[in-house]
Amino acid sequence: MGTLLPTAYLPSIIYIAECLRNDEIVIEIFETYTKQTIRNHCSIYGPNGRQKLSIPVVKVHGNHTLTKDIRLSSDHNWQPIHWRSIETAYNNSPFFLYYRDYFEPFYLKKFDFLLDFNTKLLEIIFMILRVEKGIGFTDHFVNRLNNHHNFIFTPYTQVFSPKSGFIPGLSVIDLIFNLGPEATDHLLC
Repeated sequence: MGTLLPTAYLPSIIYIAECLRNDEIVIEIFETYTKQTIRNHCSIYGPNGRQKLSIPVVKVHGNHTLTKDIRLSSDHNWQPIHWRSIETAYNNSPFFLYYRDYFEPFYLKKFDFLLDFNTKLLEIIFMILRVEKGIGFTDHFVNRLNNHHNFIFTPYTQVFSPKSGFIPGLSVIDLIFNLGPEATDHLLC
């Protein structure tokens, strides 16, 4: 089995670096869903610093809902809010206009399940980074999620870093929108 990871919404640079270090990525989908984690949260660099984006979800079986069964809430208008936040944060980044068309459809189209939404985003991220990675899923609960290796953040220029300094550990979209084609090299350093 490859590296075992939870599903993640616009995963962090650390998560993607872990994916790049391994030949195969396996997503744990039979775990009991844990709220307020990377599964439905991400961080971007907004005008006021670190900004968390959180997808509202529905646990169809309460606290016993498996990750694979988590539904996206249709009671909240979160998609346009998230997209406006991403636009505000990265509209002035060097590569936002180049990559926006890859991400914007995720905020216009309805998805039913968090796992589908996150997996399709991960596939787009791998495509942008020009890495071929197979994404597999567990067929039963495996209690062995990988701990991320020590990852040393090499600072890069972020949209608001001249004003507010470098913020590590953000979503990989921060790296993509700021470094463009150099993002993969930065992750492999």
